[in-house]
Amino acid sequence: MNNSVLSLIYRDKTIKGLNKKIKLLGTNSKYNAYRFMSFRILTSVILFIVILNVNNFGYILSPIITFVYYYLLPDLYFNPMIRKRSRQLDYDAMYFFEILALSIESGNNLINALEVTSNSINTELALEFRETIKEVKMGKNLDEALTDMKERIPSDSINNVILNIKESNLFGNNIIDTLYYQIDYIRERILLENRARIAKLPLKISIISVVFFLPLLLLLILGPVILNYFG
Repeated sequence: MNNSVLSLIYRDKTIKGLNKKIKLLGTNSKYNAYRFMSFRILTSVILFIVILNVNNFGYILSPIITFVYYYLLPDLYFNPMIRKRSRQLDYDAMYFFEILALSIESGNNLINALEVTSNSINTELALEFRETIKEVKMGKNLDEALTDMKERIPSDSINNVILNIKESNLFGNNIIDTLYYQIDYIRERILLENRARIAKLPLKISIISVVFFLPLLLLLILGPVILNYFG
């Protein structure tokens, strides 16, 4: 569907909100807001027609289900990927910021330290900093480039570090202690999240047992009785 037509169908606020989600997927994201909106409209129409034709109450259910699908699709589609990326970035951050702190301690200025660190590590977070350094070399000042980078980062912890880096660049503050503090904070938060996941495992295992293993166990127990009854 033509972008100009989609611009007439969707409000600017909706397009901006969708672009904001897509940015959080990172520099290498292949998603496009207009393509996604075309997909959203097309699949909504197909869903409406299918429900209308396969269900006796389709004339009631089809508009309701289609509206819910249409409204929730961006969150259902993008939010899991954003959460997964946020966790991965937090893991990357512990190593990246530790190397960055060591690089600054060795005498590099902030921009050189960011460039050296991002070029020496092959992670998602390093890729974002490489993009930021590239923008600086193309004419942006570091503050503007870091502000743009924050729009691509779904992690609040990392965005706090980026804010501290901006302040250090602007006022000349010592950022090394702040980096080590944020590293400890991120490490502790990840540890707590992992403990929470481990604590939920028994419940998940119980649910899986009830859904999958209990029917199988009943079949094994009652199978001979059923066979004898029909035999």
